[in-house]
Amino acid sequence: MHAENNFGKDAERIISFSSSHPEKILGPHPVKDGTEVRFYLPRSTEAWMEYAGNRVEVRNVGNGLYTGTIPISAGRQYLICWKDSSGYVSRSHDPYSFPPLLADLDAYLFKKGEDYMAYRVFGSHPMKYPEAMGTRFVVWAPNAVAVSVIGNFNHWNHGEHPMVNVKDSGIWEIFIPECLEGEVYKFAVKTPNGNVVEKTDPFASRAELRPRTASIVHSPAFRWKDRPWLDRRAKYSAGENSISIYEVHLGSWARSRDGGYLNYRELAPLIADHVVRMGFTHVELLPVMEHPFDGSWGYQVINYYAPTSRYGDPDDFRFFINQMHSRGIGVILDWVPAHFPEDAYGLAEFDGTHLFEDPDPRKGRHPDWGTYIFNYGSGGVISFLVSNAVYWLDMFHADGIRIDAVSSMLYLDYSRKPGEWIPNAYGGNQNLEAIEFLRKVNETVHSRFPGAMVIAEESTSWPNVTGPVSSGGLGFDMKWNMGWMHDTLDFFSTDPLYRKYRMDSLTFSVWYAFSEKFVLPISHDEVVHGKGSIYGKMPGDEWQKLANIRLLLSYMFSFPGKKLLFMGSETGMEKEWDYASALSIDAGDAVQSGIILLIHDLNAIYSRYHLGKSDFRPECFRWVDFKDSENTVISFMRNPCDGSDDIIFIFNFTPVIRHRYRMGVPKSGKYAEIFNSDATVYGGSGAGNYGSDRIAEHPHARAGKFCGNDTTPSGVHNIEVWIR
Repeated sequence: MHAENNFGKDAERIISFSSSHPEKILGPHPVKDGTEVRFYLPRSTEAWMEYAGNRVEVRNVGNGLYTGTIPISAGRQYLICWKDSSGYVSRSHDPYSFPPLLADLDAYLFKKGEDYMAYRVFGSHPMKYPEAMGTRFVVWAPNAVAVSVIGNFNHWNHGEHPMVNVKDSGIWEIFIPECLEGEVYKFAVKTPNGNVVEKTDPFASRAELRPRTASIVHSPAFRWKDRPWLDRRAKYSAGENSISIYEVHLGSWARSRDGGYLNYRELAPLIADHVVRMGFTHVELLPVMEHPFDGSWGYQVINYYAPTSRYGDPDDFRFFINQMHSRGIGVILDWVPAHFPEDAYGLAEFDGTHLFEDPDPRKGRHPDWGTYIFNYGSGGVISFLVSNAVYWLDMFHADGIRIDAVSSMLYLDYSRKPGEWIPNAYGGNQNLEAIEFLRKVNETVHSRFPGAMVIAEESTSWPNVTGPVSSGGLGFDMKWNMGWMHDTLDFFSTDPLYRKYRMDSLTFSVWYAFSEKFVLPISHDEVVHGKGSIYGKMPGDEWQKLANIRLLLSYMFSFPGKKLLFMGSETGMEKEWDYASALSIDAGDAVQSGIILLIHDLNAIYSRYHLGKSDFRPECFRWVDFKDSENTVISFMRNPCDGSDDIIFIFNFTPVIRHRYRMGVPKSGKYAEIFNSDATVYGGSGAGNYGSDRIAEHPHARAGKFCGNDTTPSGVHNIEVWIR
């Protein structure tokens, strides 16, 4: 049965779910005698309207289309009522009596790539009109034939709530009365080839727990109590402060007794206590954005605006961050704008075309990960991504983001063979659009959130990553020092007997240590995929392995650069990290307690002596001796460059105690030993100096006696720290 001719082709488009302008046929329309109201109820057996307490009869046009007339004075104060085949009666206000709110400027800025708070327009937003409460839905799908909102409230019927393509902008909108907080929904998108795909909301602020894939209407209700923290952060300078980061995967840090996930609110005090105990300044969370596959650790994101429901709802996550701030701990979030998975319900081919991903597979598909790469030349994609970076700092008070896989974004030929990539306009392999995107992210974050940090995981020698955009840099605050990490772990995994032949792998890193503003990472990537745990990388028996772990951690905390340590490294765990199992932290375990105390004391030295001030300043670092490969000993001096104490670090990378070891010092004075990694409190043998000595200046290596005790440097694989 066809709709009556006076409804025209628009009615046929409504019935076939092919209309981009349902408002032309549905909703209130002025007529000579009042207001004609038309509505589409494909599941109804009977329908009517109610106005001012009275029933208003309507005419069944066919195929679920109805029409009736009410007084002009009714405005939006009428209800559409209908009965389904079970006899259930529904009443709601008319969605099409509420016109779209999308402003021309919002549409323009979004498509131009200059809307940096797009989450305030797009997605689902509960709101209240004088006549009704409901939810406003807005989605970008410029190539779609039709889009509708589907959910339990309409039995997931594709055509029941068609959206309006506002001014043919490609941005679709509808207000659905009586659709409230907690409703699950998706967008049904009719593609140019006539297929209908069900998509999660790209801007959804909450999502269902996998394996379910729907979005959830959510409005923040959490009351923040961290204003003092944010005020202090606004005056914060990474270059002038000690930054020590504890990297955490929430799903495997702790679990319930039955092996299930803990809530964000349960995790918060546990992690905060542990972080404070060790003296870290920040936690960095592996991606908390909703992702379908546990084994991706969060790095294959579907819902960029929704914290994962594995650990609770968005307000629970706000509680987590608020709790960290209350304990003096900053929160850095891993962020993945480099690629996204191909899951059919996600961003991939969102409107039937390559909307979010680059349409050319030579730029739009990652050969290693089997994922899509964002189209950094699309204004809508840029608005989506930059807004997402802003969103986590604005709506969740995060203190920074670490951008994953930056190298894969910078190079057009990343992991590609000749012929598999497209040169840029100048014939080079630099991804000019991605470069501009990264600069835009950094400039936007820094201008809107003073003191917030943006950190790059960038593994190549790309120049000026942490240089200001104004001088041609990418504008990051810091960059992971991947070269230092690989060289250091390679050295420490070498048998001590042969380390003297590998000393250059340690000393070389100093020559580029100040070329960027570096973070020294011992990260999650080094304890997975068969690489073994930090414990497993160390040579020797258990005693030697633990001594090497203490020395490795001490070396990291001594070397110029901010610090990052992945969870579990503080426990001396023998097995590599397993994302599906909880970390074993035992306060009564002597090995764990020793390493945790060592980290606490190293953080204390790093902070107390203001070494963070000199992390990026080469003039505050000085070699004492880097040539003693025969004894496998190196030493260097650091100070904050503010006239305060000089600190000398001496490393013995063998299990041999060096009796009456002689070396030079650049300044005369009284030197006191303040730290020895072989101390018994850390689980060591207790060999050491534990005293002070007055020493004359001997600027050349081993030209004079460094200390009065005859066991310097001493112990099994140890570091001594002396202060003048």
